[in-house]
Amino acid sequence: MTTVKSTGLSDDLLNTMNGARKSGGSTVEEAQDRFMTLLVTQMRNQDPLNPLDNAEVTSQLAQLSTVTGIDKLNTSLQALQSSYQITQSMQAANLIGHGVLVPGSVLDLGEQGGVFGFEISSPADKVTVTIADSAGKVVDSIELNGVEAGAAPLVWDGQLEDGSTAPIGRYTFEVKAERGGTDVPATRLAFGTVDSVSTGGANGVRLNIPGLGAMTMADVREII
Repeated sequence: MTTVKSTGLSDDLLNTMNGARKSGGSTVEEAQDRFMTLLVTQMRNQDPLNPLDNAEVTSQLAQLSTVTGIDKLNTSLQALQSSYQITQSMQAANLIGHGVLVPGSVLDLGEQGGVFGFEISSPADKVTVTIADSAGKVVDSIELNGVEAGAAPLVWDGQLEDGSTAPIGRYTFEVKAERGGTDVPATRLAFGTVDSVSTGGANGVRLNIPGLGAMTMADVREII
């Protein structure tokens, strides 16, 4: 014969706990209601000779308050994030059709020349830019002295040292910055025109630039 042992809980408490399990609510309000219902039911059915510990009850209430506060904070952050994304989307849309400098190492030479640039984190005594063709052969170099920190746009006219003109097409370039014989961190900047804007998804707002790919608003160093 199977023996069933009493749990020591009243039918009211068992029904309350079962109802809490079945409800499956996920909001903080529902969690608060379930907690208070269980607590009141537990207090009503407590053993008079072994009452609930006040410190334990206080601790449980404090934990519930913490969870509530965290949920409200998350809600506020989500609202701020949504507002920020809307603002960023409007700003990004205004860039459609505009030229921008973003991180990249390509230089497209056209009939009117090619726009590109670089960004350095601190002033440099000298900045040397070397331009190479599709085969990796250096075809030209540009040397700048006394360059301030920040983004610096450049225009390459395609004129080579031997007097000839470089063929129209895509080139690559390298940037080396120095100050007092020490290298200064430099970021190469490619030029492109914003064709469209993508919103939503895990990546947020993206600027679609033909030939360069999708960029974020933070990637834009300068608008030309």
